[in-house]
Amino acid sequence: MLHRLFGMLGADLAIDLGTANTLISVAGEGLVLNEPSIVAVEEGTHRIVSNGCAVGHLAKQMQGRTPHSIAVVRPLSAGVIADFELCEAMLRYFIRKAARKGFRVKPRVLVAVPGCITPVEKRAVFNSTERAGAREVLVISEAKAAAIGAGLPIAEPVASMICDIGGGTTEVAVLSLGDIVAQQSVRVAGDAMDLAVVDYLKRHYSLRVSKASAERLRIEIGSAYPLEEELSDEVPGVDTISSLPRKATLTSEEIREALGTPLLQIVEAIKATLEQCGTELVSDLADHGLVLAGGGALLRGLDRFLTEQTGLPTRVCAEPLTAVARGTNICLEHFDRWRGAMQSNDEDV
Repeated sequence: MLHRLFGMLGADLAIDLGTANTLISVAGEGLVLNEPSIVAVEEGTHRIVSNGCAVGHLAKQMQGRTPHSIAVVRPLSAGVIADFELCEAMLRYFIRKAARKGFRVKPRVLVAVPGCITPVEKRAVFNSTERAGAREVLVISEAKAAAIGAGLPIAEPVASMICDIGGGTTEVAVLSLGDIVAQQSVRVAGDAMDLAVVDYLKRHYSLRVSKASAERLRIEIGSAYPLEEELSDEVPGVDTISSLPRKATLTSEEIREALGTPLLQIVEAIKATLEQCGTELVSDLADHGLVLAGGGALLRGLDRFLTEQTGLPTRVCAEPLTAVARGTNICLEHFDRWRGAMQSNDEDV
């Protein structure tokens, strides 16, 4: 009864606290915020510039263009909090921006966390979210949230498999009867792919490029499987020998070669998850296959590549970028049904 009263006065929030982006949904309203997990601060301090507003999109616009007095940083790394103070400030800004106008009580907040998170890292999520303005904090596995958001029948007595490729981590899980049967969480995802492209350009072209340029290449011409018509694009950078600016033209074949190592690490995580499953579960998966979610799922040909590598029919879910956010929101809207999938601050962490 008390929770219902609080829900009428305030708003329950579902947060996909990602390394690259933070998405917030409001119970009953859906997705209300999708911004980069990034802040701009005065160098050597935790003071956010622009009167505390250089968070998310505004900070992203500053990236790579700031003077030495300003640093643009990510408070999260590999799916976990790297800077507690900045993460708290970023969350406070996002929660205020997403919360219902004129709300009178602090919101209850459900946060999706990676499976590889340690007890200390999980405690940091609870503490930072509480200090950012939550009255109650609960967490849920990203893999389970992604499976719910992707519409998989995880409550049924049949195996469902999800692979959520985010910015910092890849979550692989097999679920049945409402719970996770087998799971692997590896800190290899979009960021690792971008760094692989950066390293490839440095080794093969003696060209130093920003991570943002590498990300653009991955998105615009990258692929995991040969394309019917290969693509090419130009990337600006700095010559590592002369230190002068120049450009290089890259092909989709070269980006595919650069992405080889992180993609194979994701394949190994999928195979390791399958090894934990019994015969009946694997038989189910041979029929129902693997579902991809997260921004990394948008890499061209990734479904075909994983089908070839694992033997499982693979497909990308609808709107993979928001699968985790949708799943956490569904859990809030049907709180009594999914309460068992959540962990509160009062429980053992």
